[in-house]
Amino acid sequence: MPTPNSDTPYPMSWLDMRAEPVVITVPDVPAGRYFSVQICDGNTYNVGYIGSRTTGQAGGSWLVAAPGWQGATPPGIKGVIRSTTLFALTIFRTQLFGPDDMPNVVAVQRGYRTEPLSTFLRQPAPPAAPEIRWPRVNADLAKHHFFDYLAFALQFNPPQPNEAAIRAQLASIGIDGRGTPLPHAFFDRLELLSAAFEGNRKVEAAVAAAGVKMNGWNVVYLPGSPEGYNGDWMLRAVAARAGIYANSTEEATYPFTRTTATGEALDGSKGRYTLTFPPGQLPPVNAFWSVTMYHGGNQLLVQNPIDRYLINSPMLNGMKRNPDGGVTIHIQKDDPGAELRPNWLPAPDGPIYLVMRLYWPKTEAPSLLPIGRGQWQPPGIVRAS
Repeated sequence: MPTPNSDTPYPMSWLDMRAEPVVITVPDVPAGRYFSVQICDGNTYNVGYIGSRTTGQAGGSWLVAAPGWQGATPPGIKGVIRSTTLFALTIFRTQLFGPDDMPNVVAVQRGYRTEPLSTFLRQPAPPAAPEIRWPRVNADLAKHHFFDYLAFALQFNPPQPNEAAIRAQLASIGIDGRGTPLPHAFFDRLELLSAAFEGNRKVEAAVAAAGVKMNGWNVVYLPGSPEGYNGDWMLRAVAARAGIYANSTEEATYPFTRTTATGEALDGSKGRYTLTFPPGQLPPVNAFWSVTMYHGGNQLLVQNPIDRYLINSPMLNGMKRNPDGGVTIHIQKDDPGAELRPNWLPAPDGPIYLVMRLYWPKTEAPSLLPIGRGQWQPPGIVRAS
């Protein structure tokens, strides 16, 4: 998974709703500790949220149902979340204040639960759904047999109203939504492979061009919901490629960059950099913010001698302040020394990719939202003298 998150350790739970709905239960979470439960279905739509922003810190149970479920909402359920597909992924994010805080995060996580509706109601379970013969998959197979996997997956993703045209196009090449194998003729295969590579090229180009540029950072609006995307398949692809299972913008916003404010490529082998938040201009959030370092080649975390992969707002009290009260993050591969070490974000010996995360971004001024029209912008990264 590219651009992994180290702010909020998260268990995940895959929901199989073919036989019956699934119930998600969360505990009471102490005030001041952000948490969220994101339900992301097989279309990569964020179909529902539970947590600090949407439901508050109090615990409870919510039902997640597949398309076509017509049952009544049972007692003890606070709300119903509708998936557009028969499978969905649940991501439980719980704020981690620092390494020593992990036992407290684990204590909250112990209160998260997913279970079939019949188990929640202590009733007999309905007949089990048929066993699935999952195809073997690895990176190379996925690259060369993309349409085979698409044909398999769509049997669990009922057509949406705005998909009629694209489903008809897919059916014309044998992807009929029933999981049937595709043609094996050599030239058909060659044409499909060529199409997959061309599609990937277009997605990569769209990722590079995505978002609003702010001082060298890119900020992309991610609507999350089916209504928000409204049939914009390229935007969905960009979101999945840049950081699949990303939160909707109102839950978290993700400025990202590979360059300085002036457009120079960030590279830890060629320079040292700084990111300065002037006094009173820290990222405007209701929960917390972070800046995470990734290797520019693979978008994975960077091994370093102090096991530090990000700098976030809970760390501010231990950081060195500038004379004017602002704070500067030092971005470089080498240790800057004891005085600046609290402000050091270790970089790779090569290309750099940085992601800023604003959890529960504020909507009142100054705010990053609406993206491109808000009063706050992330400050640019500059080369250190």
